[in-house]
Parts: sequence; structure tokens; C-alpha cells
Amino acid sequence: MKRYELEVAKREVTGKKVRFLRRQGITPGNIYGHGIDSTVVNVDTKSLKHLLANVGKTDLISLKIADSKAPVLALVRDVQRNPLTDEFLHVDFYHVKMTEKIKVDVPLVFVGEAPVLDKIKNASVLHLIDSLHIEALPDHLPHSLEVDLSSLEELDSAIHVKDIRLGDGITLLSDAEQMVVKVVEARKEVEVAPVEAVVAEEVEEVAAEEAEAE
Repeated sequence: MKRYELEVAKREVTGKKVRFLRRQGITPGNIYGHGIDSTVVNVDTKSLKHLLANVGKTDLISLKIADSKAPVLALVRDVQRNPLTDEFLHVDFYHVKMTEKIKVDVPLVFVGEAPVLDKIKNASVLHLIDSLHIEALPDHLPHSLEVDLSSLEELDSAIHVKDIRLGDGITLLSDAEQMVVKVVEARKEVEVAPVEAVVAEEVEEVAAEEAEAE
């Protein structure tokens, strides 16, 4: 399993003053985990952006902390962004122990073509979930799990969680009977008359009824 590296430094600035760090191209962060003391750190924003373009929340990262002898193995647990500018506000790293299993959500990647789409004009593949909840040792965590759509040949055919190959050392925590994708028939569009036309027709009917009454 590929491991990524990121250099960080212990942070002295806390509270509202961290906004000055962001102006200098630094993102404040935190390293925490089971049985360890939390450590606040600084991360170079450009380096963090490059890292996040390649890793997911199940990829191991070797955090090289300045003035520390040994790197810390961690996962990206959370990234906070400014909703208006998309600027990084804060990043959380979860320190893992290589001998302890952890629970994570692994994204699903859909591959292949569903033959039914070429056979039946109105067929559509409905995606019902996009991740699986699993448990594994850090070294066994997959970046993603593939779902092959080539088995979908007829209407109502489906792929369930139990059909997905997980790999060695992975325990499934999601419902094995849960449906991942299903082939359905696309609904036909119902023609709806414009509101103006409906109102005009109703006005004409009322006028006709009044004329007959006279």
C-alpha cells in the first residue's frame, strides 16, 4: 500500500490568532488518536492541497513533525473549508496504530459498462449507495472498492453489497444484503400544458356557461 508524506510543525499560535497563519500560506491542524495526547500543528497550505488531490480518507500518511525523531502514521479525518472561498481553514489527522483495526467508510468506484443500456432504450442504472463501512488494520485499508457494472444485462438486475470483492483482512460492517445499484426503466415524461393555456381554457368554459345561462 502506497504511503504519502507530509511535513508539519508544532504550532504555538492558537485561538483566533490562527487567521494570521492562513494569510501566510499556513493551515492550522490537529493530530489526535486513541490513547495519545492531541498535538496542534502547522501545515504548508500548498503541500496540503497537493496531498489532498491524491489521497482519500483511507490512505496512510507519514507525518514528519519538525524536531521529532519518528514520523507519525495518520489518516486525514476532516478538512474544514471556507464555504465562500473554499480556503482551507483547518485539518484533522487521526494517528493510527498499525496493530489496531479501525472503522472507516471506503468510497465505491463504478467501472465497466452495463449491457442492458444498449439492449433496452429506456433502461437506467440507479446508484443507491456510494461507500461501504468496513473495519481493517491500517495497512489493509483500500483507497476505494470497485463495482463492475458489466453484469447488469436485464431490467431489475442489481448488484448487492455482498457481491463486492473486499480483499484480505477486511471486515464488512455494512448490510451485506443492501442494494448498491439496480437497473430500472426510466419514467416517461408526462406532457404538462402551460399554466397560461389551462387558465385560458377555464376562462372560456366559464364564459360559455354564463352565455348559456343568459
